[in-house]
Amino acid sequence: MKSKYPSRVYSEPKILERKDPVVYTELESNDAVTSRDKEFFEKNGFLICDELFTREEVQLYNTEFEKMAADPVLNKREEFIREPASKIVRSIFYVHKLSEIFNKLSDDERIKKVVEFLLDSQTYVHQSRINAKPGFTGKEFYWHSDFETWHIEDGMPHMRAISCLITLTENKSFNGSLMFFPGSHKKFVSCVGETPDDHYKESLRKQEYGVPDPGSLQQFYDDFGIKVCEGKPGSVIFFDCNLMHGSNGNITPLPRRNVFFVYNSIKNRLVEPFGGMKPRPNFIGERKN
Repeated sequence: MKSKYPSRVYSEPKILERKDPVVYTELESNDAVTSRDKEFFEKNGFLICDELFTREEVQLYNTEFEKMAADPVLNKREEFIREPASKIVRSIFYVHKLSEIFNKLSDDERIKKVVEFLLDSQTYVHQSRINAKPGFTGKEFYWHSDFETWHIEDGMPHMRAISCLITLTENKSFNGSLMFFPGSHKKFVSCVGETPDDHYKESLRKQEYGVPDPGSLQQFYDDFGIKVCEGKPGSVIFFDCNLMHGSNGNITPLPRRNVFFVYNSIKNRLVEPFGGMKPRPNFIGERKN
């Protein structure tokens, strides 16, 4: 299959037009998504649903994360990613496979009705993870489009996937909350640099390839501005797979913790990576479903 979105092959970065739909359904709405929601997602690339989950549910998910993070057996698994310096848990991948509680959450109708309506398709979990930014030491996640990596390193053919972020702590502008360039999902930044083998082992801690250049980011800021996604615990942010996003480090006393599920259309299953490297492990990009 020929790539519609070549990246890491040119000597100069390029900004390409999106060639896939944003919203796939032709219906105006369902019982989870209004016509206004649909229009907003098409234009901006994200939706925010405040406090979709209860305080009791959030406490359950936080307790489960803390239990997993303290488990000496689980801690030896490759799915556990630690900060380069402090060695504090930065991310836990494959949480819907490692925990029955998070597996049940990944199948929650409050989430699935939104993503499957917008994608007009049944879905499966391409990737799941919990990202934790402890107070004082939580590191940043630099600007990136997930699709660029999933396309080049995993072989996701088309932009037919949606990420779902559930806030497990309060997300404030000053403790490393998610930031978007609204509308940037309609542009694709073709990045520079040939990807080394097993790049994922370092990129999950600090990404150096598939990173957009400063010129493209400046252009995005000039064109789109920045949206900082604050939210109370239990809020949900749905965002397009190609939306440019990132988050600052956390030097405040307030921890920031979120669980992510990436839903990919069953009509968009992975093929061989478009970057020519061997596929990344299933806990990063699911190939078995």
